[in-house]
Amino acid sequence: MTDETSMPLEGVVVLDLSRALAGPHAAMMLADMGARVIKVEMPGRGDDTRSWGPPFVGPNQDISTYYLSCNRNKESLELDLGNAEDKQLLLRLVRHADVLIENFRPGWLDGAGLSTDTLHEANPRLVVLSLTGFGHDGPEGLRRGYDQIGQGEAGIMSITGPDADAPTKVGTPIGDLSAGMYGAFGAVTALYERERTGRGRVVRASLLSALVGIHAFQGADWLVGGVVRRGAGNHHPSIAPYGLFQAADGPVQIACGSQDQWRRLCGLLGIDPAADGMATNLERVQNRDLVIDTVNAACSRIPALDLLVQLEDAGIAAGKVRTIDEVYSWEQTRSQGLVIEVAHPELGAIELAGPPVRFDNNAHAGGRMTHTAPPALGQHNDTVRAWLDEMEGQ
Repeated sequence: MTDETSMPLEGVVVLDLSRALAGPHAAMMLADMGARVIKVEMPGRGDDTRSWGPPFVGPNQDISTYYLSCNRNKESLELDLGNAEDKQLLLRLVRHADVLIENFRPGWLDGAGLSTDTLHEANPRLVVLSLTGFGHDGPEGLRRGYDQIGQGEAGIMSITGPDADAPTKVGTPIGDLSAGMYGAFGAVTALYERERTGRGRVVRASLLSALVGIHAFQGADWLVGGVVRRGAGNHHPSIAPYGLFQAADGPVQIACGSQDQWRRLCGLLGIDPAADGMATNLERVQNRDLVIDTVNAACSRIPALDLLVQLEDAGIAAGKVRTIDEVYSWEQTRSQGLVIEVAHPELGAIELAGPPVRFDNNAHAGGRMTHTAPPALGQHNDTVRAWLDEMEGQ
């Protein structure tokens, strides 16, 4: 029987040298699973996101909610990697660490005397996760990468938005987040491999690689089908009807993923499923405007809540368009452990978004029974040093 109090990554030590979002998100994923994550930050300044706002909260209105979003379950240690003494302390930590995460520009750590060869000389078992904007090599590997730049360069903006003339970024930093997720997956994979080989390796991911990695059918449409997709608004380019429709008093989303669902939808809305131009999915995609107008006309006679109930009863996927505040107050969201409470030293009890992964039938999310608040800058300077002294005294 599985011990429900155990943590999947218990005993794993992670040094998080990264800033902003991709690296911190990867480190937070490992922390959620029980790893001890030591966030290494520049003295007096810390992670860039500590100054990203508004909104800022707290007694002095100086705590960034952006920073709070990506640093739960970590400890904060101030080190200046340009300082010889601090660099030696980092190398001491490396000897006892399992994973090191960094998102400096390619070559920066080499110049600081902390090349991967140096890190592996200190600890051959160390897994190094290196996150960049466009890759560590290649003709543009040295470019600076931020999420919106990556979304544009990797094609995401070209397939998002109402039409081809209005490229639009995704509402969340999907490049940073997906790079962090791919990076965390790579790091855990390397840890698993290390059990067999006894050696760590360098894992690399980038905004570019992650965003290309989530192209899904959009990439295959071009590579295999020769079709370059562009923004199609709130309707699917390959399935119809599948998108946002207007009920009598507001929008609803309807997704017909099969011919059977189309027939059931038509029965509910009083539409002829075999009407000219709408009999098959191919026809419906080719005549999308006709399908949208027909479905909208039928939906416009029914209040949104009533329509959603009828669609659910008919076995047709449908849903609301919720605002962010509605999502966090939704009982289903909370039932999945997606809102956690942590005790912050300045803010008191606060709620944060919780880990997306649950194990077995545990009510709590992630690999932990409880979670800790994102740390204040340097909050664990003394405790980390004391732990290191104790480890080396054994």
